[in-house]
Amino acid sequence: MAGEHERRCLAAQRAMATRGVDCLVVAPSSDLIYLAGIAVEPSERLLALVLLPFGPPTLVLPRLEATKLAEVAAFASLAVWEETEDPVALVARLVTSLGADSPVVAVGERTFAGTLLRLQRALPEATFVSADAILAELRLIKSPAEVALMRAAGAMADEAYVHLLGEKLSGRTETEVADLLAGLLRRAGQESVSFVIVGSGPNSAAPHHAPGGRRLAPGDVVVLDFGGTHEHYQSDMTRTIAVGEPPSAAKRVYELVAQAQEVAFRTVRPGVTASEVDAAARAHLTAAGFGDLFIHRTGHGLGLDVHEEPYIVAGNPLPLREGMVFSIEPGVYLPGEFGVRVEDIVVVTADGAERLNNAPREFFSLG
Repeated sequence: MAGEHERRCLAAQRAMATRGVDCLVVAPSSDLIYLAGIAVEPSERLLALVLLPFGPPTLVLPRLEATKLAEVAAFASLAVWEETEDPVALVARLVTSLGADSPVVAVGERTFAGTLLRLQRALPEATFVSADAILAELRLIKSPAEVALMRAAGAMADEAYVHLLGEKLSGRTETEVADLLAGLLRRAGQESVSFVIVGSGPNSAAPHHAPGGRRLAPGDVVVLDFGGTHEHYQSDMTRTIAVGEPPSAAKRVYELVAQAQEVAFRTVRPGVTASEVDAAARAHLTAAGFGDLFIHRTGHGLGLDVHEEPYIVAGNPLPLREGMVFSIEPGVYLPGEFGVRVEDIVVVTADGAERLNNAPREFFSLG
């Protein structure tokens, strides 16, 4: 991927020139993974990729990280600092080396506020802007290699869910089911588990319910929302099942939600706006009398982050383009009773969309 990361840095430099940005500073984050392939936890020791308008990027890093990371981003110049040095001053010197009277510095949105404040003090003549306008645009369209990784991640999530369908869930707590599902994700090949939501019975009506001690019981509707990583790229899917025989009302709602998801999926193609995809799902549920119980957007982008551009929400005029990846996840939530959500990740193709999740979507009743 070294060549790919170098090409991404060059694309970022071209975008900088277009936007009048003199320097781009990216701290540990998914943006750093995207540009340099470096996945490290942020810490009090400053580590940052610094791009100027020309030349290779500079990786500013503490000496204790130098040996390990020099090989990862071999195309970058290294600016190694010692424990007694000020790394912010080092970044400031890179900016002042440009000789610009009023440089424009774009800073990644995951940069610590303390680092940004120190940079502002070190460069009082500079204007600071968010790097998101540059990086979000670059990351918006996935390459074929990125889509392949996400397709593999989706297949792993599918496998985990299919294995779960063979388990007896009645009597287990939500936390126990979440732990089981996390283990199945790892067994399927996910390097890490990003999240697991298990909402049973009335808890299924809370879209982001945190698994707890409630035990699954016959008649429960259960929302399972889960995902993990494959080579840093995320999976994310939601299925709704029942323990034993579900209420007849839940069967009807499930049918409508599944239909809304399919309607939205069939709406996706290049040129259609994000808002139109949201409207397609929402109109189907509204016509059935459940529009006011669909309380969130229809989808969100997925990639190195679980939530990123594009957002499939009312009012977003962004036209879809081939290579965009996002979720389609309509839901209906009846407070105190139950909730239903069905979610797949899709990639926009030349003439429509491809699902990256292909696990069964039936309303299964498990023991």
